[in-house]
Amino acid sequence: MMITLNALAFLLGISLFQCLPDLPQFKWISILVGILCFLIFFKAPKTLSLVIIGFLWAFIQASLLLSQRLPLEIENKDLLIRGTIVSIPIKDNRRVQFLIVPENISLKEKVWKPNLIKLSWYHTPLPNLKVGDKWQLTVRLKHPRGFMNPGGFDYEKLLFHQKIQAIGYVRPKGDNHFITSPKNSYPINQARQVLLEELDCTLAKDPYLGIIQALTLGETNHITPEQWKILQRTGTIHLVAISGLHIGLLAGLVYFLGKYLWSLRSAWLLIFPAQSVAAMSALIAAFIYAALAGFSIPTQRALIMVALVMLGLLIKRPISITRTLSIALFLILIWDPLAVLTSGFWLSFSAVTLLVFGIHRPLMKTKITMNSQTFNIIYQFWQQWGHAQWVIALGLMPLLIYLFQKFSFISPVANLIAIPWMEFFIVPLLLLGVLLLAPFPILGKVFLTIGSYLFTLLWYFLTWCSHFPLAQWTLIAPTLGTLLLAVLGVLLILAPMGIPGRWLGIIGIIPLLVPPQKQIEYGSLQFTLLDVGQGLSSVVHTQSHTLVFDTGPKYSEKFNAGDGIIAPFLHNQGIQKIDTLIISHGDNDHAGGTLGLLQHIPAKNILTGTPSKFPEINIRSCLQGQHWHWDGVDFEILHPQIQSPYQGNNQSCVLRITTGSQHILLTGDISNLIEQKLINQSREKLAATVLVAPHHGSAGSSSLEFIAATHPKYALFPIGYQNQWHFPKPEVIQRYLSQDVEIWDTAYYGAITIHMTAHAIEKPESFRQTYRHYWAEN
Repeated sequence: MMITLNALAFLLGISLFQCLPDLPQFKWISILVGILCFLIFFKAPKTLSLVIIGFLWAFIQASLLLSQRLPLEIENKDLLIRGTIVSIPIKDNRRVQFLIVPENISLKEKVWKPNLIKLSWYHTPLPNLKVGDKWQLTVRLKHPRGFMNPGGFDYEKLLFHQKIQAIGYVRPKGDNHFITSPKNSYPINQARQVLLEELDCTLAKDPYLGIIQALTLGETNHITPEQWKILQRTGTIHLVAISGLHIGLLAGLVYFLGKYLWSLRSAWLLIFPAQSVAAMSALIAAFIYAALAGFSIPTQRALIMVALVMLGLLIKRPISITRTLSIALFLILIWDPLAVLTSGFWLSFSAVTLLVFGIHRPLMKTKITMNSQTFNIIYQFWQQWGHAQWVIALGLMPLLIYLFQKFSFISPVANLIAIPWMEFFIVPLLLLGVLLLAPFPILGKVFLTIGSYLFTLLWYFLTWCSHFPLAQWTLIAPTLGTLLLAVLGVLLILAPMGIPGRWLGIIGIIPLLVPPQKQIEYGSLQFTLLDVGQGLSSVVHTQSHTLVFDTGPKYSEKFNAGDGIIAPFLHNQGIQKIDTLIISHGDNDHAGGTLGLLQHIPAKNILTGTPSKFPEINIRSCLQGQHWHWDGVDFEILHPQIQSPYQGNNQSCVLRITTGSQHILLTGDISNLIEQKLINQSREKLAATVLVAPHHGSAGSSSLEFIAATHPKYALFPIGYQNQWHFPKPEVIQRYLSQDVEIWDTAYYGAITIHMTAHAIEKPESFRQTYRHYWAEN
């Protein structure tokens, strides 16, 4: 019990540190060190000391990592580097991405020693890069940066945990050439790349190639968006990652198989006991599988636990599961205190803890026996697997909703069938197939083909499950207090049957499933300019209506702003439908996320300035004079006119939103030409409290006369960090400042939210600043 408390105390200290908005000053660290010495000297409980030790350990690791951030003087400038490729390169139609460990880079006043740099190389044809290759490259780098929006994925946190200290791209006309390929450089990833290429050749036409790669080698990049959707809706995403479940069950399978086979020859038993041989075999199998996965956090946890269990069998001193789990927690946090930043860490340890806590009792007080052997087999199966699925599904529900705002109701049923089918048949066959590809290609292909066929059968079942209307439920992200209350409720429900009032745990879960929603008063509105990079998307909420203006860019076939930013934001706000969607014009940075958004949330009305660009959806033209009234708030289109002679940017919809004496003006990508036209025709309608700057602040927009006519209090610039067009232009910024306009941009502030009533406007809220963490760049 004590080691469990100590491990939790160490975890608490590390977790508290990760919540900080800034690194603590040296004086506070000195005070903590003094308190620690006091506690140790007076032999205070170890748990108190371990909280402080965990905090200090996380501080040391974070400080070392942040000390080698990309220097500002070389950001977005050509830089010649030499380095070794350490990750398996990821290719798509346009580029190849990889991680590189550079040699020390000498600057004017210091030497920069980055751990990792993430690079993209756009080239035709794509270069053939190998793990371990040493290259000289001309690159442009910038600080690790991600989109910062309510409900969105924190990409900066992911990069920080991966110890990536700069991201960038290879300059196509730079001095780029291969240097050498030393042998045995990063041998595990080299072997994984070889096996991945063999797998590509063997199963090139298999529709489930991406999932097979994930199951065997931990590479998920070729799983299609449609496949991810089915896995997400059925709550089976964990099955396509080499998780602790895979490693634990594989180790168990190898253990019992090895023990049986070794026992077949009595002469062998005189040399080594069957239990010892089985334990070593299971440990080797677990290590190989974890290595194939690249030693991800769930596999680290599982490997440590398998090693401890097998060690106990070897020395004939079994270690309890709680002690094993506590030691695994200690070792992972010592090795990587940043692991607490990942969802995999919490889900992996929580799942095992729940099984230990909740599997102690049967679902029913009395055992049911029937004369039917078939019934008894099904009943036993349900008692073994169904109980575990019930515990995992209910136990992880609060954490899944907190982390992802989604929960799959069909998950227990899907996993009840999928887990044994996957673990006892598919994974062993696929793993054998991959390992045999090189020495015995024909035999390896046979195993892979059989495994793929069995997975196809499972996929039909998962697809069927995903079509249920309530297969997945999307909820509002709960507060930390709501999460803790729900966790207590779940633990009470899963408690032993002797404890009275277990049903009261339902009360703790209700706020999680039915969260209170923010109410906007009549005549008021909430305006949010989302951080979509170099593009535009904004959302307007009134009391009972929602308008989305533009949908941001489509960055690749796998990621667009509609699917990855706008839809999660709307779900985070509790919005399930869009009353009006306006796409100002057809450029990718304003319209690229449209289809991705509509796949998640329907729009009742869709307007655009360039309807010919959207033949696949039911859309109407936005025209000057169109207006409507929602909940005391007025909306009016100021541009374009019927039979407008303009095209492209100058055909952008211009929308004015009015509540009382407050106005918001959304201008799309109009240029000085349309600005002057609006001044001449609609000057009295241009006054704006908030202006979303035309064309992201390009030199050909935001004329001084237009700024004077709109006379905004706030000018908002939707821009990407260190964007290639250098928007907003310095001269444009100067024009706004000369008119005493307050400047805000999404690159610096992240999503910008403004609350407005008929008579007042609150100061803009910066999501990046409000929810800042110490690793985030300003």
